[in-house]
Amino acid sequence: MDLVFSPEQEELRASLRRFLSEKSPMSAVRALMDGPVGYDPAVWRQMAQQLGLQGLALPEKYGGSGYGFVELAVVQEELGRALLPGPFTSTVVLAAHAVLDAADPAAAEELLPGIADGSTIATLAAAGADGRWDPGAPALSAEPVSAGWVLRGTVGQVPDGHLAGLVLASARTTAGPSLFAVDGSAANLTRTPRATLDQTSRLARLEFDGVAARLVGADGAAGSTLRRTLDRAAVALALEQVGGAQRALEMAVEYAKVRQQFDRPIGSFQALKHKAADVLVQVESARAAAYYATWAVARDSEELPAVASLAKAYCSDAFFAAAAENIQIHGGIGFTWEHDAHLYFKRAAATKLFLGDPAFHRERLAVSIGL
Repeated sequence: MDLVFSPEQEELRASLRRFLSEKSPMSAVRALMDGPVGYDPAVWRQMAQQLGLQGLALPEKYGGSGYGFVELAVVQEELGRALLPGPFTSTVVLAAHAVLDAADPAAAEELLPGIADGSTIATLAAAGADGRWDPGAPALSAEPVSAGWVLRGTVGQVPDGHLAGLVLASARTTAGPSLFAVDGSAANLTRTPRATLDQTSRLARLEFDGVAARLVGADGAAGSTLRRTLDRAAVALALEQVGGAQRALEMAVEYAKVRQQFDRPIGSFQALKHKAADVLVQVESARAAAYYATWAVARDSEELPAVASLAKAYCSDAFFAAAAENIQIHGGIGFTWEHDAHLYFKRAAATKLFLGDPAFHRERLAVSIGL
């Protein structure tokens, strides 16, 4: 097992950090929070055309660069650190990999080049009626018609569903859970943005009332397809949480070095040293868990279901703790709207629930290892 990044991967990290510092500073993040779509189309195009991020981990035959999950892991960690608003996770991690996992070359050839070049924003509508991301219990039903299929039902939580031009939807047929591609502007599809705690990420409610759809992959095969997709997505989200937790820790330490009380930096007080040390241990442990899960994805390890849940559960708690302690160390200013600490806290709270909360993943981990 090798968890050391190569020089090329570290250069990718450095280049992306410079790009995000220039193109998506906190002032830009705040401006997008109040916008109607929640992302900057110009930055999205630059991510695709200048850095090739959307196609980084997609095969070259579909317009991508042919790199792997380790490179995508570097990107996810840096995006989490910067709190970049935008549909990267929904498009690249969820939708694109759902198409790849479906093992449908014709669908991949049709759908993936647009994702790779940044012209297509996509999402995955796979949450069940109860909001749980259970591949075996989709909220939608699918019926065959002369021209293909139509979908019916409602998915209450779809990331970036308000703007996606392509929706990959899980629906039940007589053969079982199946995956379908839906045009985001299709007739009888109603998309309603939802209010969210984290204004830097968006969710929408999608209602399907006889919406035309194309089957992707084999009928009834989406259960196993989406399990792998969601395992990878859980790892990608854990990496995003590591990036956010690291930045929250850095913010707290930087402030503790310059804030003076009783003619000395508050970072010299034993109580704050303990807080910072505890957070450091949690962040480094979370990084170790996320990196091991990254290795499991890259090696296609049979451990993936277990370590994906382990990483998602631990990294969720670590990010939440780091963001909360960041506010505490900042004191009164940390509770104000003008300070950026609350943005990391809200992202931590939102990602803690997305794709299953820690309790869900600990239960899944226990089942997977036979407890």
